[in-house]
Amino acid sequence: MRRDARTEGLRWLEQAEADREGARLLFEGGSYHLACFVAQQVTEKAITAFIYAQGEEFVLGHSVEVLCRLAATFDPDFETLRAAVAPLDGYYRPLATLTVCRIAFRLASIRVSWRRRHYA
Repeated sequence: MRRDARTEGLRWLEQAEADREGARLLFEGGSYHLACFVAQQVTEKAITAFIYAQGEEFVLGHSVEVLCRLAATFDPDFETLRAAVAPLDGYYRPLATLTVCRIAFRLASIRVSWRRRHYA
């Protein structure tokens, strides 16, 4: 059963608000790169919430700049917001890829270290 537009919009907005709290905690903890990544996610979800609440059935994409363009078809104020949020797109894919690479490198280092201790 499909949700009505308002319910779907509220669902996305609630997730954005929960993620916003996570971004705040990351920022306060000094994890600025992760806070920026989550800020992009919060913005993406909040704009998506608005678009769903307007009655759109499918909202695809992760670029907050592109989502703002779509949202501006319902409310022209999003066109003004677009320039302010567009820099957040820089924290989406490149940072996620870099973070995964850092984690993989760290895990590989731990594994090599463990093997040296146990099989030397």
